[in-house]
Amino acid sequence: MSNKIYTIAILGVGARGGDTYGALIKEAPDKFKIVALCDCKQERLDMYAPKFGVPASSCYTDENEFFKEKRADVLIVATQDKDHVGHCLKGFALGYDIMTEKPLTDSKEECELLLEAQKKSGKKALVCHVLRYAPAFLKVKALLDSGKIGRLIAIDALERVGSWHQAHSYVRGNWRNSESATPMILAKCCHDLDLLQYYAGSKCKSVSSVGELAFFKEENAPEGSADRCVNCALEKDCPYSARHIYITLWKNKESPEDRWPFNVVASAPVDEAKLEKAIEEGPYGRCVFRCDNNVVDHQQTVMTFENGVKATLTMTGFTYGGGRRYSFYGTLGQIVLDEFEGKIMIGVYEKEPIIIDISELNEKGYAHGGGDAGLINNLYDMLSGNATATTSFDASVESHLMGICAEESRLKGGELVYLRK
Repeated sequence: MSNKIYTIAILGVGARGGDTYGALIKEAPDKFKIVALCDCKQERLDMYAPKFGVPASSCYTDENEFFKEKRADVLIVATQDKDHVGHCLKGFALGYDIMTEKPLTDSKEECELLLEAQKKSGKKALVCHVLRYAPAFLKVKALLDSGKIGRLIAIDALERVGSWHQAHSYVRGNWRNSESATPMILAKCCHDLDLLQYYAGSKCKSVSSVGELAFFKEENAPEGSADRCVNCALEKDCPYSARHIYITLWKNKESPEDRWPFNVVASAPVDEAKLEKAIEEGPYGRCVFRCDNNVVDHQQTVMTFENGVKATLTMTGFTYGGGRRYSFYGTLGQIVLDEFEGKIMIGVYEKEPIIIDISELNEKGYAHGGGDAGLINNLYDMLSGNATATTSFDASVESHLMGICAEESRLKGGELVYLRK
């Protein structure tokens, strides 16, 4: 049993690299020590360096300077989607073990490039498919493997993006445009694609997908609306009002100084004046019908796996609430996991259903139902040789190929696309 303390360098100290992974790593001083930080924004370094005990001399705003030498045992890549490949390649070349945010890429060729680079380096890699580590999703996997509902025939998955989340991340935010981010099927549903192949227990054979940007575009702007919410006469009655999402809801949550999504809009410590200034001047105050977004607001994908299991995935921003709903259909019964309702239903045919309260499974205080904490635990086990990476590059590339082919199919009007020739 290893008792080594691994040093950590974090590239991208934002909501995930700083607030989530950095915070969890800081809570495990017997396993990890953060020794270097790199971010393009000095204010983030100024905020997180003291929290993590990293000296100013080991903080970098210039990634080229950061990559001049290896600065730790492990590199955590928590940058924007389009940067993941380049940063991982540089990390492997320097001899880092790597934990990287997803999605990795929207290119089949770059998937192969990453696999080759990891193999050549001989280093370990872990991809942040955090729901693989969340207790509720693990419970479903255990139920399926137990044969409780017989042989799995089909899966129906619903990804409720939620109206405000669609507006925040995929209309106004960092993942709004496929030129700077991966397509939404990868940016939002990389978790779902990973889980579907995990639950199916098989590689995917073919996909077909349809979807479009139907609503969040200028032609649907209400008459009399303005370019920014603060100048709009219709703002008070608009469900996508930036003032409502970022100020009213912030106050309703007891005005947290450092909580997503408010800390994305304004730097922590967040206050009302910062939020007001951000929606007056920044990208998150724009009218949702007048942004430079081009990613879909709904998409439906059908998948056939090599073992015969079929799956459907609906991703939509037009939902009242958020959270996933997965239905599993087997020869002896059905399982439904519903995050919005907070329960797992196990219905074996001709028997009374069993209901499991998800809150009794989830670890309190951690995002993704405890999945983030589980990911960091797996990172240590992988590094120390006590376990393999649950979401290795090999496993992750399979789900990325599913997403890449789904987007190819969507652009071809739903044409069936095979993952392998």
